[in-house]
Amino acid sequence: MKKTSTLAALVFACAFNLSAQVNPAISSWIQNTTGLTGRHYVNGNSTPIVDASYPANVQAVGYNSTHVYVSCSGIPSYVIGPYLDGNPSQGGNNNNKYRIPLNPVQNTGTLTATTAGTIGVFINGVSLFDYRDGVSYKNSTGANAGGPLGGMGDGIWNRDAVVAEKGGFDCAKGHPAMTNYHHHQNPSAFNLDRVVISGVCNPYLSDGLYVIDSTEHSPLIGFAYDGFPIYGAYGYKNANGTGGITRMKSSYTLRNITVRTHYADGSNVTDGPIVNSTFPLGMYREDYQYNTTTAATPDYLDEHNGRFCVTPEYPSGTYCYFTTVDANWNSAYPYAVGPTFYGVKTVQLVTSLPTGLTTYTSTAGIAYEESKVKVIIYPNPASDILMVQSKFAGKTNKKVELIDELGRVIKTEMLYQGSTMCYFDLQTVYAGIYLVRVTDGNSVQTSKVIVGK
Repeated sequence: MKKTSTLAALVFACAFNLSAQVNPAISSWIQNTTGLTGRHYVNGNSTPIVDASYPANVQAVGYNSTHVYVSCSGIPSYVIGPYLDGNPSQGGNNNNKYRIPLNPVQNTGTLTATTAGTIGVFINGVSLFDYRDGVSYKNSTGANAGGPLGGMGDGIWNRDAVVAEKGGFDCAKGHPAMTNYHHHQNPSAFNLDRVVISGVCNPYLSDGLYVIDSTEHSPLIGFAYDGFPIYGAYGYKNANGTGGITRMKSSYTLRNITVRTHYADGSNVTDGPIVNSTFPLGMYREDYQYNTTTAATPDYLDEHNGRFCVTPEYPSGTYCYFTTVDANWNSAYPYAVGPTFYGVKTVQLVTSLPTGLTTYTSTAGIAYEESKVKVIIYPNPASDILMVQSKFAGKTNKKVELIDELGRVIKTEMLYQGSTMCYFDLQTVYAGIYLVRVTDGNSVQTSKVIVGK
């Protein structure tokens, strides 16, 4: 593990000096204030099914002097599914109660590896998994086994879910394990990447937790199981908040190998498959190696996929993770957190809440002011469909109206809290000039659009 510099130690000492603001671990959650429920697609039907018994986002936040307790279903407000690999599972209400420390600490002892299952939670209550899907190579059979494939692999060459299960992710890059809907990777929609590697968004319009923006620091989108925050793909180049906005880069690179006989550290292990079209380089976590040279560069991350730095929510600095992507905005290993935690793993799922908690309901203190509506409307001119896209998942519902030249509201949609997109079906709308008006209760954004046929 890299030694922490004196500057970083001072930054860390100030990380949770929050006398002037509410701790972001308390204030960052997207609380369901309007009775929103989950929605999902099934294969072959592009009309979402409403899951009336599954409340979306976070249901309650309470805290004391040491921890915040977050109650949530595990279901987002954006539409989930379909899973085109035949996954029979569907996300459900998991009634999770997370206990998260308000003052996470660095692990100065033996590092804790990330594990299968939940290793973090996003601000909408959805689970974060690490790279794995429970499948590994079985040398005696010459095939993968375990997880959704059944059986048991050797556990030596462990399959990367982001690579192997791409065909089973929905538009938001998530899928369920039993009822536990989760993301292994950056939770932004496939169709917003610079190079689109999945067409699932085309017939099944959906979105994600946030929209990547190369001009702004990405929002805080979750917390790892050691309590440290997780951000999107972009941050300040330098740890002190200077240098402009840049893409935060993984320090893990693919190894230059054609056979799988040794780990990157030289360990001789049970052989995996040779590198070929069936078992391409990158299929297994052990195909990667950590590059200490790039890790010394300011905008490259450490072995945990994080660093000490200033962020909008932590102006005095904190350790934080980033959801890494490549130059095309496609997910880049190790994706969010891992393969080890930086801090002491202390987040727990609890069955009941302690007495004496203070309930948090305020939306004050968020770094991205929702009073500035900030939506992008496209395409313009439009013919069949008009998209209304927010840069981040807001904490309030926004009413979106399509208004004709006579000032009549001819269509109304909602951009729901915890979601980044809604759209107008224009098939029955006449050609002409229209206004799109977006209101959040505090401010209004109005944009002119042209509908052509």
